[in-house]
Amino acid sequence: MSIILTVAPVHRPRLWTMQLYGYLLILPALSFLLLFTHYPAVATVWESLFSAARNGHPAQFVGLDNYLALLDDDIFIQSLRNNLLYALITIPLAVTLALLMALAVNRQMRATALVRTAFFIPSLLPMIAIANLWLFFYTPQLGLLNKLLALFSLPAVNWLGEPQSALYCLMAVSVWREAGFFMIFYLAALQQIDPRLGEAAAIEGASRRYYFRRVQWPLLMPTTLFVLINASMNAFRIVDQVIAMTNGGPNNSSSLLLFYIYRTAFSFWDMPAAAAMTVVLLVILGAIALLKFNLLDKRAHYQ
Repeated sequence: MSIILTVAPVHRPRLWTMQLYGYLLILPALSFLLLFTHYPAVATVWESLFSAARNGHPAQFVGLDNYLALLDDDIFIQSLRNNLLYALITIPLAVTLALLMALAVNRQMRATALVRTAFFIPSLLPMIAIANLWLFFYTPQLGLLNKLLALFSLPAVNWLGEPQSALYCLMAVSVWREAGFFMIFYLAALQQIDPRLGEAAAIEGASRRYYFRRVQWPLLMPTTLFVLINASMNAFRIVDQVIAMTNGGPNNSSSLLLFYIYRTAFSFWDMPAAAAMTVVLLVILGAIALLKFNLLDKRAHYQ
């Protein structure tokens, strides 16, 4: 005796109703995404193709002239160069320090919660508070750093007033602030690793360094990819710290790309030029994201 099973066909009106119901569910999130992400991006590209409206003269279509003018803008070139140097130094330092802190607090020890909190607190503070705190460190005569130099009979340094040191002082603040934030992601990833792997490595006589290099680090690659993308975005969108500590000086030595965009748009009121620089910034961030996904995602081991 054979049993024949038949599957009732799904009626097309019912299928369309289910699809419409699904689109209605994502409509609020899709509306916010289009309104606050995609539309501003398209509007920025469109505005970068026009001249600035001044003295009663309407804006005119100029094509790529705003982009070509950036090549002759010495401050833009310097800000871009500063930002690339800023990213090349702060990203590896912040990520490495975050990983070391996560490895340090992942083990069982006294006051573990207190140490984790101390590492994470800088990322919770507002940037204005952080800037004022570090301004106390960098003050030429009364700052903590110069007090330490005086103990060794060394001359005082104007940390934020010298073109050779101003940008590196901003880097130190950023690394100090972001390392604790990235530590949380690494700590969560370390706690997701099966502890039996560590027990098996200990039985085989593997050292901690070998266990980290062969087991933990490959399993941390997805987290590293996520942290690198966020660190890259943070490195190119910093503006409040520059305003609070150096205002781009001295002699534009600490001017970063987003700070110069902000000053061009709201101090010089040249919106098309600021829009062109914003498009360049978006292209840089997109290129960094594609590069990291193509290089690192292939090496990521997902559990």
